[in-house]
Amino acid sequence: MTTRSTQPAALTSPGYLVPFITVTALFFIFGFITTLNMALVPHLRSIFDLSHAWAMLAESAFFLAYFVFSAPTSKLIELIGYKRTMVVSLFVQVVGCLLFVPAAKMVSFPLFLTAVFVVGAGVTALQTSANPYVSILGPEHSAPVRLTLAQAFNSIGTTIAPLVAGAYILTDPGKLASKASVADTVRVPYLLIAGALLLLGIAVAFMHLPAVTETQSFRPAKDGDDLLSRSIWSFRHTVLGALGIFFYVGVEVGLGSIAVDYFKTQGMSTAETASFLVSLYWFGALVGRLLGSWILTKVKSGKLLGIFGFAAAALIALSMFTGGWVAIWTLVLCGFFNSIMFPNIFTLGIAGLGPMTSKGSGLIMTAVVGGAVIPYLLGALADRVGIQHSFVLPVICYLYIAYYGLWGSKPTRTITA
Repeated sequence: MTTRSTQPAALTSPGYLVPFITVTALFFIFGFITTLNMALVPHLRSIFDLSHAWAMLAESAFFLAYFVFSAPTSKLIELIGYKRTMVVSLFVQVVGCLLFVPAAKMVSFPLFLTAVFVVGAGVTALQTSANPYVSILGPEHSAPVRLTLAQAFNSIGTTIAPLVAGAYILTDPGKLASKASVADTVRVPYLLIAGALLLLGIAVAFMHLPAVTETQSFRPAKDGDDLLSRSIWSFRHTVLGALGIFFYVGVEVGLGSIAVDYFKTQGMSTAETASFLVSLYWFGALVGRLLGSWILTKVKSGKLLGIFGFAAAALIALSMFTGGWVAIWTLVLCGFFNSIMFPNIFTLGIAGLGPMTSKGSGLIMTAVVGGAVIPYLLGALADRVGIQHSFVLPVICYLYIAYYGLWGSKPTRTITA
């Protein structure tokens, strides 16, 4: 093999180790910000006296950005490369974080949603560029392991974020004088995040990251190439993978967003305690990703995805029909089984796409809009039948994910067939 991207030891070479570490750090960033955004759901409910469905619009605004910006980001990657796209994404997030300052000062729900949407746009660009970049930093057969390791750092961010939210954002409204005081609790955390993102963006801009788009395997098709006449929609495993991401992101975000309120209905007295339990939900994903990296060396990714999907469905079904600590811990344990779902659905979905990998990535990342749709539906269902009975929706999501892992992820055609 002559290209670095196909060498078995590519990740340990000087040209790939530092880029892998750098991009892995970015996974921490978008994990932290995404989960911190989920903490806004109960926070906005307390400020604006919202129903579950209306509060979930904070998630809808965030993940709607994926639907709007994923495909354009794929084009941006082709124009300016992975590295510059990552830098742009970080600066967009800085703008979004700064918008929380006037949103808090004006106590404006629309402005809060605008800030969330702009942050989501930046995270979308970061995810759309970082995920395939990690996937192609080495041989394709080890891509699930590599992406699962990177996602472990995403989980560190998602574990820490609820603790930060519980300590600095989810303050008991009764302790503060007004709604303006409650809203103002987001100002300092998001100003600090904006500063950190600005510094990180500058640092990444001056780092050397290899232009992996120049390797033969992932070079965009040239004019006159037969590939230009093919539609990404003709690859069944990619389309079904996009639907898998739609359900996975929706169920993970929906459960994480409604968990604080759910735990309080099961006996948790304060938002701070409930937030700690939510951090354990995300910590389970961290443990699962670290352990999953090893399991994936023994078990095929599709089979493992199927097993974890069925296990998560069973846990949520048990939570529906129990109460107290059993209902709480069965939901918390779902975090562990969520752990390997995204990287495995993603890598199974782009398998065999070759030069069309960026198009496949764009389609799959567009499906992250499930984080806008499923949580809202879950909130609306919770308003109508109660949170516990609304869990029938997550059960359906997990069952589809199990189906995709065991059957739907098998390609009927690749780039060469």
